[in-house]
Amino acid sequence: MSPLVMLLYNLNVLPNLSNCIQIPSSIKEKKMGELTGYLLGVIGALFLSVASSVSIVICNKALMSNLGFPFATTLTSWHLMVTYCTLYVAHRLNFFENKKIDMKTVILFGILNGVSIGFLNLSLGFNSIGFYQMTKLAIIPFTILLETVFFKKQFSQKIKLSLLVLLLGVGIASVTDIQLNFVGTILSLLAIATTCVGQILTNTIQKRLNVSSTQLLYQSAPFQAAILFVTGPLVDQYLTKQSVFAFKYSPLVLGFIILSCVIAVSVNFSTFLVIGKTSPVTYQVLGHLKTCLVLGFGYTLLHDPFTEKNIIGILVAIVGMGLYSYFWTHENKKKQITDLSPGSQIKDKDSNTPLLGHQDKENQFEVKKATKDSLV
Repeated sequence: MSPLVMLLYNLNVLPNLSNCIQIPSSIKEKKMGELTGYLLGVIGALFLSVASSVSIVICNKALMSNLGFPFATTLTSWHLMVTYCTLYVAHRLNFFENKKIDMKTVILFGILNGVSIGFLNLSLGFNSIGFYQMTKLAIIPFTILLETVFFKKQFSQKIKLSLLVLLLGVGIASVTDIQLNFVGTILSLLAIATTCVGQILTNTIQKRLNVSSTQLLYQSAPFQAAILFVTGPLVDQYLTKQSVFAFKYSPLVLGFIILSCVIAVSVNFSTFLVIGKTSPVTYQVLGHLKTCLVLGFGYTLLHDPFTEKNIIGILVAIVGMGLYSYFWTHENKKKQITDLSPGSQIKDKDSNTPLLGHQDKENQFEVKKATKDSLV
């Protein structure tokens, strides 16, 4: 840097000049158009996730409760296999372009997500329903803790307050009896840890390696399916005392299994899409919205028991979701708009840190090329 530039900077002249630079209206309009498109994409992803998740819960409840098919972990492995086959056909038809990711990253990511599903199912099997619901509620604060400690992410007090209201409401609506046991507690802690890390990696891999949700799901689904395909029948047999291979498959059961697998394609796709476009915390908030909707649909369609406690809890949870949605949208818009200023753009360029530490552009390109897009 030249002495003249150093002097102007120390006299606080350059920052003032950068703030006085007017951004062309065409650039402003383009940025606002991108922001609008981004928000519409987020809304679409959220709607797809809610609709598909509620649909699959109703379908699986009919399959397991009414038709007596209790093999949840094995069913999930079938979901993932059908998802991979669907994406394979879509790729062959050029609906999306595949992007290679380092095999080590994909394998470990896929195994981690598969193991987290197994731990969640084991947690449900070893614990009361109330304690299992507490386990799911603990995922949000644990995710915030991990992102704050390891990724230096900041959450405003308003966001934290809205999440507290949400968790309180869902807790009132869904948590009933809480019975503790040592094995169940260990399994719940493992389920929380693997779920949080898996969802954080889903967001991080997409953003840092610049891959889409479809590309990441396409490459990781076979490994998730494989780990569950091997362990699923064992887990299910231990929990249900029945064998998935000895079960009598009627045409009606097969029909519901096929329907569940078809809906699961949309569920898996929308899960990666929502986490990639928003954050793991937002996805968990969406999950609790699904819980409230499932409780409501269960009462309306399946005539499940419903109490004043459920109603109060759902109303409190809806208030928390509304506050979170408002604060998240407001802060996101504010962040996007501040990116329009030249000073912030210069600042962003200087502060963007590559995956493996601070390098200049040439070294960063060489490191990325050498690591073959690896995060692990």
